[in-house]
Amino acid sequence: MSMEHELPGGRTGGAVRVERTVRRPAGPWTPAVQALLQHLADAGFDGAPATLGVDDRGRDTQSLLPGEALGADLPWPSWVHSDETLWQVAQWLREYHAAVADFVPPDGAVWRKGGTWEPGLIIGHNDAAPCNVVRSGGRITGFFGWEFAGPVTREADIAFAAFAWVPLSARHVAEAEGFSAFADRPRRLRLFLDAYGWRGPGRQIVREVRDRISASIHDIRRLAGAGDPGCAELAAAGYDKDLAAAVQELADFPR
Repeated sequence: MSMEHELPGGRTGGAVRVERTVRRPAGPWTPAVQALLQHLADAGFDGAPATLGVDDRGRDTQSLLPGEALGADLPWPSWVHSDETLWQVAQWLREYHAAVADFVPPDGAVWRKGGTWEPGLIIGHNDAAPCNVVRSGGRITGFFGWEFAGPVTREADIAFAAFAWVPLSARHVAEAEGFSAFADRPRRLRLFLDAYGWRGPGRQIVREVRDRISASIHDIRRLAGAGDPGCAELAAAGYDKDLAAAVQELADFPR
């Protein structure tokens, strides 16, 4: 019998490693996510796990990305907040968006946060944060945590990644994670956008961040109230309140 090992990282837990695979509880959104991951594999995008269907216990099964996840210990190591890592994340996101650009979800696709794809939208990762990153040899190899993937604008997916990596989170959250160079955040945001290839003004993305994080607060509370165990875990940990603090602070972010 293969041994199971609980995996570090992520926001909501529940993932275990079995040999070279990752298993996590399936949900109504699982078939749509599996279709997305299969499209990425067919497109030659290697920065996401491969879908391996469901196991004999009905769990969603994916390949194990090469490298190591951060785990839950804070503060995070210094590489998380380096310019080089910020650049790598932006390039990963740009390559992901190129690979997913022609993905049309299956009819009736269900996404964990809801929403319906239509032309002009992409299926964003929606949680490309340090807690979901995998790294090897000084390079980011990809992101796990695809269960919150769903239809958004490209700008919305850029905004969340910028929020997580610049970072634009509330000061008390960023400090706990090991970041304190708050005066450097406008430069880091511009670096991230330049690395992605976004030529618009940074203030547009900051507005998008505020809108996106406000929507995330609503989603967490709505889904927690509807019995989603992962979102209930986030709410119990106060993650929605941390996001609300970030929205307030971003009102004064330098233009």
